[in-house]
Amino acid sequence: MTTTTLIYLIAGASFFASWLVKRWLNNTYTKWSRVPNTHGITGAQTAQAILHKNGVNNVRIEPVKGKLTDHYDPDRDILRLSATNYAQASVASMAVSAHEAGHAMQDAHNDRRLAFRRFLVPIAALGNRLGPILLLFGFMLGSATAIQLGAFLFLGMLIFQLATLPVEINASRRALRNLRELGFTDPEQEAGTKRVLTAAAFTYVAAAVTSLAYLATLFAGRRPSSA
Repeated sequence: MTTTTLIYLIAGASFFASWLVKRWLNNTYTKWSRVPNTHGITGAQTAQAILHKNGVNNVRIEPVKGKLTDHYDPDRDILRLSATNYAQASVASMAVSAHEAGHAMQDAHNDRRLAFRRFLVPIAALGNRLGPILLLFGFMLGSATAIQLGAFLFLGMLIFQLATLPVEINASRRALRNLRELGFTDPEQEAGTKRVLTAAAFTYVAAAVTSLAYLATLFAGRRPSSA
């Protein structure tokens, strides 16, 4: 088996694994979104309780369209929850909302990990739009300059994805700790909360692996095969 063939096989396995992780997240979220939480509190109420408990009173909580579009906007101090999580009183909505509240707490406490990720956002956005295109056309046209620029931009996106992991893990830890301290969870519901948060975290791992696989595939196509 040639080195190039091995790279293609690894890349193919990585793309498939990424697809499986996304399916796992969707299935896990769907399952626990059908399980009501014990206290009957919505995602919005969960986030509000956590923010109030930690003295974070400058953050607005708003619904946003879409599924799993929940995010914290540090530039506007807005915690946006997907419409379902905002209004639903399920284990999944409680878990996701608590996680996003964890990001708001990171911002309030000037967490360096979050600050570093914010710094990388414009680089990642540029890399996501132009990196793959420049690499592809660079290889097609034989332009070393385009390849180098595309690889640099793509690397910026990959660094952003890797920098996101500790931020997400910390936000999930904050979420679980606060849910326990507020008495919003029990052993069964905590198990569901952990599954939702773990599945979500693995999507970021899958994204980073997919980026590496894409990069390896492009470069493998340009190297001579060897036994």
